[in-house]
Amino acid sequence: MKISPPVLVLSSVLIVLLFVSCGEEGAGLEFEQQDRAVPEFNADNAYQFIEDQVNFGPRVPNSSAHVQTKDYIRDQLAAVAGDRNVFVQEFQQEVYGEELTMFNILASFGVHHEDRIVLAAHWDTRPRAEEDPVDPESPILGADDGGSGVGVLLEMARIFSENEPPIGVDIVFFDGEDYGEVSDLDNYFLGARQWGNHPPVPGYSPRFGILLDMVGGENAIFSKEGYSMRFAPNLVNEIWRIGDELGYGHFFVDQRGGNVADDHIIVQQLTGIPMINIIHHTPADGGGVQFPPYWHTHNDTMEIIDRETLQAVGDVVLELIYNRIPT
Repeated sequence: MKISPPVLVLSSVLIVLLFVSCGEEGAGLEFEQQDRAVPEFNADNAYQFIEDQVNFGPRVPNSSAHVQTKDYIRDQLAAVAGDRNVFVQEFQQEVYGEELTMFNILASFGVHHEDRIVLAAHWDTRPRAEEDPVDPESPILGADDGGSGVGVLLEMARIFSENEPPIGVDIVFFDGEDYGEVSDLDNYFLGARQWGNHPPVPGYSPRFGILLDMVGGENAIFSKEGYSMRFAPNLVNEIWRIGDELGYGHFFVDQRGGNVADDHIIVQQLTGIPMINIIHHTPADGGGVQFPPYWHTHNDTMEIIDRETLQAVGDVVLELIYNRIPT
């Protein structure tokens, strides 16, 4: 995820090409109060969904924990969306001489709505902890980096099943997001590339997408990620406005963040869907990105997961979906 600052510099040619093609897509998205009821988000449920994933161990492709977690996520979605509305997109790719079997996991809610949005997170975890000073070669547990976005969206899936959203909602969990070695952009975002090149239905064109990545850490700061501000500035500004209105301005900080390479860039490039990224980070000197201290280390465990952070993200996104989108 999220390439470290030196790699962001190395990837500047890719990003320039993306911006030439995307310009200000998504800038025309408009939102306003709709006076609709917003269901309650349960942070305890989200926390439990994260803990269940962590208990499987590192969710690295080709591991037993990876297969167990795939089955777990699929079963959780099927229990609330129904088997007919859940799809596992299996694919293979050779990376660093190893044939990886990976799975994107998709679920749809409000299937009768032609007008739709997409929510996303990655569910794999990093196969190495290069930022860890003691053991940089072992895979991480990824409670926040991988687990938290899944936990929040599984709780939202439960809510969507019990409270029909005013717009169709598709959830996609991307695999293989965090597999690449440092500086190797080609082997990051593998699931997003697969999904972007093979969309769920021909002509799939939701209004917008929201990517949740590292949304459960204690004392999280969600700066306005740079590429998101290019793809859909009105969407970013509305989400951060909601955060402030709901009393979560200490999480959704009104500051321009860094440019974080993540799944949302691949989705926008391949599909044209304006997708933004809610991710714990702050801008660093020289245009770089500062991630939390546990990022890509063995400290990314349940100990750093905070229910208040989960509650903030859940409340803000649900307010957007249920009460700010004109239909």
